[in-house]
Amino acid sequence: MQLHLSTWMEVEAYLAQSKGIILPIGSTEQHGPTGLIGTDAICAETIARGVGDATHGLVAPTINVGMALHHTAFPGSISLRPSTLILVIRDYVVSLTKVGFTHFFFINGHGGNVATLKAAFSEVYATLADLNLPQADQVRCQVSNWYMCSSVYQLAKELYGDQEGSHATPSEVALTQYVYPEAIKQAALSPNVSQEHRIYGATDFRRRYPDGRMGSNPALATPAHGAEFYQLAVKDLSRTYLEFLAAE
Repeated sequence: MQLHLSTWMEVEAYLAQSKGIILPIGSTEQHGPTGLIGTDAICAETIARGVGDATHGLVAPTINVGMALHHTAFPGSISLRPSTLILVIRDYVVSLTKVGFTHFFFINGHGGNVATLKAAFSEVYATLADLNLPQADQVRCQVSNWYMCSSVYQLAKELYGDQEGSHATPSEVALTQYVYPEAIKQAALSPNVSQEHRIYGATDFRRRYPDGRMGSNPALATPAHGAEFYQLAVKDLSRTYLEFLAAE
């Protein structure tokens, strides 16, 4: 069930059965010469919909732009500042809390969002307390990164070894190839790819990672691999979401 394809009456009926909602969040940023700029959002949204189908959970519209300031020296990348993203998350959760939602399960596709999301959750709890909403103390926020699911991580290591890298990875590229086979890209990739540098500003990032990859070889990706990653992530995160709903 998708929020944006539902009526308010359908959402009201859903709330009589569940107070949980799944929120996919990604990023709009470069993913190397062959990775789609929307990779992180595509992955999060696809998996979130799968989890929603498996658990009969309501899925919110995808937050497509995240915290990706270090990628903005590459054309097409868009970023929110951390302070802006915190306010976006706060306003999403407060709006939904006012009508009865209490459990907010973020499925994340971008590592750069994690610190900001955790800070945003603290902002949410403080704001709800200030508003003195009746259900404020029942609100719970959790983030799960699909690429860190144990089964996903293990498969990536088995398929790609050290060539998985940490950005523009073959696992995430494979998932986008599975979702959008008509948008598979080809490009010559240098075997010499940087990795393990600290991340600072956008100009420094592009100097250290000139084609956008971080230790990865996305040429190893296939749509069939993407199907495997999808199935594993949906299975793992469906279990995690149901446990989240059931927890005290």
